[in-house]
Amino acid sequence: MPTFNPPSDQIQYQAINTIRTLSMDAVEAANSGHPGTAMAMAPLVYLLWNQHLNFDPADPIWPNRDRFVLSAGHASMLLYSMLHLTGVQSVNEKYETLGQPAVSLDDIKNFRQAESKCPGHPEYRWTSGVETTTGPLGQGLATSVGMAMASRWMGAQFNKPNFDMLGFNTYALCGDGCMMEGISNEAASLAGHHKLSNLCWIYDNNRITIEGNTDLAFTEDVATRFIALGWNVTRVGDANDLHMINRAFEVFHNEEHRPTLIIIDSHIGFGAPTLQDTAEAHGSPLGEAEIRLAKRNYGWPQDEQFLVPDAVREHFAQGIGERGAKARNAWIEQFKAYKSYYPQLADQLYKMQHRQLPDDWDAKLPTFEPDEKGVASRASSGKVLNALAEGVPWLIGGAADLSPSTKTNLTFDDAGTFSIEQPGGRNFHFGVREHAMAAIANGLALCKIRPYTAGFFIFSDYARPSIRLSALMEIPVVHIFTHDSIGVGEDGPTHQPVEQLASLRAIPGLITMRPGDANEVVEAWKVIAKLRHEPVVMVLSRQNLTTLDRTEFAAAEGLSKGAYILTDADQGDPDVILIGTGSELQLCVSAYRELKAQGINARVVSMPSWELFEAQPESYREQVLPPHVTARVAVEQASAFGWERYVGQAGDIIAMNTFGASAPLSELQSKFGFTPEAVADAARRQLKKTGKAAA
Repeated sequence: MPTFNPPSDQIQYQAINTIRTLSMDAVEAANSGHPGTAMAMAPLVYLLWNQHLNFDPADPIWPNRDRFVLSAGHASMLLYSMLHLTGVQSVNEKYETLGQPAVSLDDIKNFRQAESKCPGHPEYRWTSGVETTTGPLGQGLATSVGMAMASRWMGAQFNKPNFDMLGFNTYALCGDGCMMEGISNEAASLAGHHKLSNLCWIYDNNRITIEGNTDLAFTEDVATRFIALGWNVTRVGDANDLHMINRAFEVFHNEEHRPTLIIIDSHIGFGAPTLQDTAEAHGSPLGEAEIRLAKRNYGWPQDEQFLVPDAVREHFAQGIGERGAKARNAWIEQFKAYKSYYPQLADQLYKMQHRQLPDDWDAKLPTFEPDEKGVASRASSGKVLNALAEGVPWLIGGAADLSPSTKTNLTFDDAGTFSIEQPGGRNFHFGVREHAMAAIANGLALCKIRPYTAGFFIFSDYARPSIRLSALMEIPVVHIFTHDSIGVGEDGPTHQPVEQLASLRAIPGLITMRPGDANEVVEAWKVIAKLRHEPVVMVLSRQNLTTLDRTEFAAAEGLSKGAYILTDADQGDPDVILIGTGSELQLCVSAYRELKAQGINARVVSMPSWELFEAQPESYREQVLPPHVTARVAVEQASAFGWERYVGQAGDIIAMNTFGASAPLSELQSKFGFTPEAVADAARRQLKKTGKAAA
């Protein structure tokens, strides 16, 4: 544990005030932002980074570094100040340090401006040293739980006698807003259950939100709540008391069986006692007059802006700089020896950290024989997932209390269950906590594990904010959702997803997949395994899907292009195109056979992924959907929203325009028009419009 150096000289106070004044000046220059928390929490963050955080600014992606998450993302200048003052280096997509600062002083001067590395809220992949994108309150806390779980899992996976390769701590700084959001309680409950003693949340208890004092809406006893959740709770009564803050960190380091919550009482904008409205200071620039008064109170030159004394830079270089470099270099030397003793594990660790696949990762993937009765895509996916997980040892995950229904349990030998007793287990039980589950998966992925989550498709609504962030961060989380349509049947409209596909397709950077048979499921998982930056939503059926005979139909590998010609007119261009996804692909096939018997030239296009299709060259897209063939029918047991781009304004869409109903599946299919006859009738109507109706 680091040794605390008491503030026997002024350099520590000078460093703290540098953080404060940089934050004030940046917000003032931008005329936008939140200076209060950055000012109040400067002593805490200074002490954490310079004396406790196991982090090397010269190598901010070193695998065993401690993680710092600013869940109170509106206080972003607090983090940007630390990245600048500690000299954190910029890293590119090839994991190379670039010899330039992650955050320059010019970036700080251009806080919240275009192209600055200091956007309004911290963004992963945009600014090196930012461990996760934060902004929506509570997200950082839940993500930090995933990081703590990753540390524990990787330690169990890779550590050997005399080789403690992985076992980092995770710190997250939050505020009252984070504590109010439900996701934080979901995540805290799971962290307490798993006794994540490597997790430390720091709660800035300043009792202020945008609308005013927290007494307006938040009067609970936070400490008692967390004790009930199984946390160790300690308190610091003054945010400026470095001795008590250090003592709180010592309590965390000594705790072996519980996560730790440090409650720090503070005042927004502490050190600027002339502030009249603390709520306003929370979310607004202070103004030139207030800044001058605050700087005078700090003993700071009142006319200086963005002042960084050389002594402060040197102080951080002698603190976290030297300490972090020593720890990181020792780890590198240890890894060299580790490769000699455990070459297979060393290779796995390297490939995992670089998002590479093991050799022969796909050796056990199955092929499904033609079967008219078929199998539900949730069931075929479960088989493929197990085969893939055997080939990719860091593919881990679980469900929101639904693994028996989603078929996502890993059942091969030694898969195990992640628990206190078995930290290397690969099956995770998240409980009924969809939102926290998705955010925790983000934390796992940010540590380079390949995670998957699972649940019923209707409950993607609960996970959607975290799914959106996985797309924004460009991290390859896999979200498996089953019970994908009105096929849920008797459970009724509360459990029948209608609008969810459209809403997820609207998220930039997210790939949605709705495979139409078991072999499309195999190909979907092949695509997923190779992704490095794109999250995926896999949408799977409860009802059986016919396994198509691929000697009669095109190979399922066409899925990799998002859409492909499944079967076509015998000669020449088709007169009508039928487009289907998921269980509705079979309706298109049946309608195609009826039309063919009537002498109608039809084409069936399987379109499991809009996003993959849109990524193809225009020439391929026009080959699949020729512009001159305007008679088109799309079939999907979900909202019609968006299908116009593929069928045109004149095309027909057999989809859901209302919520579903409670009834057996066969009755619902007839009620809402999902039958082969309805698809064939729609095709004939399209042909009549174009004047190509069969004689």
